[in-house]
Amino acid sequence: MRLPNAAQTSRPWRIHELIEDFRLEDVWALPTRGTADDFRRLVHLIASGDPTRSSPRPVRLLWAVRWKVGKFLGWDNHDARSGVPMLRDRLPADLRAGPSGPEFAALPFTSLYLLDDEWAAETANRTMRGVLHLGWVPDGTVFRGQMAVYVKPSGLLGTGYMAAIRPFRRLIVYPQMLRQIGRAWRAGTPAHHA
Repeated sequence: MRLPNAAQTSRPWRIHELIEDFRLEDVWALPTRGTADDFRRLVHLIASGDPTRSSPRPVRLLWAVRWKVGKFLGWDNHDARSGVPMLRDRLPADLRAGPSGPEFAALPFTSLYLLDDEWAAETANRTMRGVLHLGWVPDGTVFRGQMAVYVKPSGLLGTGYMAAIRPFRRLIVYPQMLRQIGRAWRAGTPAHHA
């Protein structure tokens, strides 16, 4: 379920120290409930997923189109990311010294930091820089996952790209991805096995 931005901005997350030049694009409640100790399981579930292989057909099709267009236009090649200042370079000393989190199995994200209730990862290409943030939010006697996406578009290309993909993300990709995460969470398996 999509949440208002205040569900993210009102929390005392450490990510707020790093993303002053990013825009909060989306906040979603994840269908994952558990104890305080279950957060790392959620982080590993997200990092191990491969939406290009295991998602429903419409999502796989959108990913395939995105990767083909990105390859054709050179959005994702190594040169597109070189020289881009990454958030990892400006982490406070305590976050830099701590664990960063798992490597991603399939998506071009790099973990930034991992705390008991918060994890962040970043990506960059020619269209934008993005941050995926997961939080573990108290909800009565249990906790639930919350996902936020921050973006910093790269000029007019990035602004246009983000506007063009917004309806696909919000109406197709995220809702189906959240259902898949929920099934994997309930089954206790990684998301790419759901």
